[in-house]
Amino acid sequence: MASGKEIRTQISSIKNTQKITSAMEMVAASKMKKAQDRMLASRPYSEKISRVIGHLAFAHSEYEHPYMKKMGDIKRVGIIVISSDRGLCGGLNTNLFKSVLSKVVEQQDKGLVVDLCTIGKKATAFFKNSGMEIKATTANLGDAPHFDDLLGTIKVMLDSYDKGEIQQLLVAYNKFENTMTQVPTVTQLIPMVPTEADGMDHHWDYIYEPDAEEALNALMVRYIEALVYQGLVENIACEQSSRMIAMKSATDNAGDMVKELELVYNKARQAAITQEISEIVSGAAAV
Repeated sequence: MASGKEIRTQISSIKNTQKITSAMEMVAASKMKKAQDRMLASRPYSEKISRVIGHLAFAHSEYEHPYMKKMGDIKRVGIIVISSDRGLCGGLNTNLFKSVLSKVVEQQDKGLVVDLCTIGKKATAFFKNSGMEIKATTANLGDAPHFDDLLGTIKVMLDSYDKGEIQQLLVAYNKFENTMTQVPTVTQLIPMVPTEADGMDHHWDYIYEPDAEEALNALMVRYIEALVYQGLVENIACEQSSRMIAMKSATDNAGDMVKELELVYNKARQAAITQEISEIVSGAAAV
């Protein structure tokens, strides 16, 4: 059994760690509310532009955008992976990376090559260590990323698609369901998978100004950027929620460890006192 001094040192160390995790829990809770507000504020825009694109996919237009049609045989696939820059957020990043690797293996089993674009330090470090090809990366976007911060990274992947280097583009991120639930999500961006809009029982033609090609070129790029940005703010909200839960769990576990060590310390202290009393009694009897 460890000495009383060693146990007291352990207790002191764990209590200091508990103070840190408790402070991190409160910081994450504060950031979580702001991240959720930012996520909820951007959702209507991404949902609306998705609905608009859904209508355009079923419209009888004289111009069909390349992002709306398949490029023949698929030989190469691009995936934009969105992760956090920091750890200490439970299994959030690990669960996402497992989903991405599962998708990569699925594509490779079909004989396809996978190129990655990473947003966040954790994704960059993980997939570099995995030996995978990373075409573009960005990090340190902060808790309140600006839309423009993503444009360069997204353009790299869109340019690859436009040149025919990749024939499919996906985005992977953690979708925020609630504070306790974050769902790893892998969604196809292009070619766009059209879904019948709610309540749309007929197709119609649109009048484009100045022309269909110019209008759709601008709109489709904006659509891709909006979905990637939405994935980023969803992932940030998931990160703060997961970190708050992880730090609360760490704080509670530290408290349990302190209680166990205090019980061990009290037993050791009682054993030492009993031994001293026995030695005194034995000495007195010998006299």
